[in-house]
Amino acid sequence: MTSPASLSAAERPCPAQLFQLAGPIAGKRIVVAMSGGVDSSVVAALAAQSGAEVIGVTLQLYDYGAATGRKGACCAGDDIRDARAVADRLGIAHYVFDHETRFREEVVEAFADDYLAGKTPIPCIRCNMGPKFTDLLAMARELGADCLATGHYVRRVAGPNGAELHRALDPARDQSYFLYGTSESQLDFLRFPLGGLPKIETRAIADSFGLAVAAKPDSQDICFVPDGDYARVVSAVRPEGVLPGEIVHAQSGEVLGEHRGVIHFTVGQRRGLEIGGQPEPLYVTAIDAPSRRVLVGPRAMLAVASARIVETNRIGPMPGMPLTAKVRSLAKPVPVRLEGALGHGAAVTLQFDQPEYGVAPGQAAVIYAGERVVGGGWIDSTVSAF
Repeated sequence: MTSPASLSAAERPCPAQLFQLAGPIAGKRIVVAMSGGVDSSVVAALAAQSGAEVIGVTLQLYDYGAATGRKGACCAGDDIRDARAVADRLGIAHYVFDHETRFREEVVEAFADDYLAGKTPIPCIRCNMGPKFTDLLAMARELGADCLATGHYVRRVAGPNGAELHRALDPARDQSYFLYGTSESQLDFLRFPLGGLPKIETRAIADSFGLAVAAKPDSQDICFVPDGDYARVVSAVRPEGVLPGEIVHAQSGEVLGEHRGVIHFTVGQRRGLEIGGQPEPLYVTAIDAPSRRVLVGPRAMLAVASARIVETNRIGPMPGMPLTAKVRSLAKPVPVRLEGALGHGAAVTLQFDQPEYGVAPGQAAVIYAGERVVGGGWIDSTVSAF
């Protein structure tokens, strides 16, 4: 296995090919979304090596002072400093834009509202759909760029009907689940140079360029909740919505205990119920937010036969081949059938070939045809297979 210090300039991927720009790359302008991490820094380095003019752009998404020195974050604090240092090292322009207000309204507040509604939100997808891709693409076009490049581990593949979004070659790094909402026009303009690389090679490239972030740890959890305490964030944003309620057995209707607020629970959860003395392990099977009740039952009650997904997006034409779906970011794709037309915000029903477990409203369902991302939507409701 290649060590980070052993990758020579001759062994690096060809930058011009990675950015998929037609014609000579000299004279082209590439805008790179720089979060301050090793991935986007390597993209900036490869872009600078290509011969194109490169501009780094960082969105400040939350309070700079509060994030300074905090690990596992991005787009604030020390990460902005790191992005600027990389840009200085590479000799490229670097701009920071304050998007804290929009990020709070579209991502953080939506995150809190989803939890209060008994859902399990994924703010990273909303961030990609909103502040990151929509706003960054607009900025890149205003700067006269030929493309916007990011450090996401996905692949942009030329298909018979235009650019396609494919899973990364390294399944351990694949981020396609978080990008299903990308539009076809956005995909035309976006580039993902790292989609064909394993992470160890990305770090080797960073080291070969002398970037101080080569050994920087990956960001963990949600950027604005690096300590994993979601309830603290929700209670700070929506203090009026954190109210206690009952824990109820979903089959018998028996009240088994009390909880400190539905924001502490998600479908499929087992730990933290604090209701001992039961004959079998119990899991959260549903959350009745209006009545502030957490419903629990045996694992068999988590089996789902179908799910309704809403606000759907489709990338490219529907394929004439079997489809699979991921209903959680770390889940394996499973065979599904679609009822309804995917895309244009329409609601669609996913029928699972086999009962699927842990399907939670608020999560995304992402549809694949082989390695290609067909699209997806938000899980709105489920039908039990129990």
